Amino acid sequence: MKFHFLQGETFALALALCLTWGSAFAAVAAPELLKAKRDGEARGYAFVTSHDEIVRGAQKENKLRALTSLEPAAIKAMTDAFKRKYPFIDVYVEEIAGTEDFQRFILEMKMKRSSTWDSIHLTQHFYNEYLPYLKKFDILGMAEHGVLGIPRQIIDSANRNIVAKVSNITVVAYNKALISEEKVPNSWEGFLRPEFKGKKFVTDIRPLGIAGLVPAWGVEKTLDFARKLAGQEPIWTRGGARVLNSLAAGEHSLVVAVNFGAVKRAETKDPTGRLAYKVVEPVPVRFAGTDGILAAAEHPNAALLWLEFQTSVEGQRIIDQYWPYGASVFVPGSAQEKVVAGKRLSLMSWDLQNDMDAWVEKVIEAYGFPKEEKQK
Repeated sequence: MKFHFLQGETFALALALCLTWGSAFAAVAAPELLKAKRDGEARGYAFVTSHDEIVRGAQKENKLRALTSLEPAAIKAMTDAFKRKYPFIDVYVEEIAGTEDFQRFILEMKMKRSSTWDSIHLTQHFYNEYLPYLKKFDILGMAEHGVLGIPRQIIDSANRNIVAKVSNITVVAYNKALISEEKVPNSWEGFLRPEFKGKKFVTDIRPLGIAGLVPAWGVEKTLDFARKLAGQEPIWTRGGARVLNSLAAGEHSLVVAVNFGAVKRAETKDPTGRLAYKVVEPVPVRFAGTDGILAAAEHPNAALLWLEFQTSVEGQRIIDQYWPYGASVFVPGSAQEKVVAGKRLSLMSWDLQNDMDAWVEKVIEAYGFPKEEKQK
């Protein structure tokens, strides 16, 4: 499959000009930059005032060792591109995935046996476990003042030293041979209509997408919707990939609240061309692919450049191609940014991250503790 990124290339030029302007501005506005440095240090964060200083530090370090949520093909593409930009850095990146691997790493981190790594991936399930062991770079402050070219929205505003290189948006998937686009509701409440009652759609028993409506709707409205959705007697399932295959095969006509990336990946593998999606408002958006730098990192400047590169236009283009369709909704030119343009969002903002698991449990309770139905 070929990918066309003309808009991304145009944006790359604009971004380069903006970053150049930003660097010039920082030089002129030295008092503001120094104030930001003092403010960051007062909070206990390290603040580097020059991108060139970071590069010089990385040149001395000469190495980078990173753990990532990216899969092998994406790792290769990302590291190859990173080495072209910074050929003086010896890069080794390894995927970490699965609950057992995360728990093992967290244990090693707490026992101070993880010093091999510089940049690490933080799984959302154990997010707070990592925080005391991360280097306190004021990444947010440095981004806001043009030292780092990272969009400020994708930096944890509460902790200031964690970056989300991807995002997840929730959509509706359907088989267009079984239901027309016009009949797929444009609002979540549309699925409560009588014609959708009685095994007419599939939904996940782990309701990340539905819980993601809380920022826009509030808890009570979301739980009321969840109870009414369960009253529609949907087909309950767990996990997106399998049900999307069933959807493409014509076993189901409609899947409510599924990740956009999962739909697009299934769409590229669908030989029938029947799989489609619709963006329903408000669009639930969650940060993902969160990375930080270990306090014990031996190559912290190289790690800063690594985080920055992954969120650059080139890095996000690689993620969109190899994730695929996972590049952040906050990076202009990404697939998700184009899909939600002009749409109302329900953003799981940084200050709400710790509430997500509780909201998921409340929605499951509102559902009435459904069980997955076996596929025939």
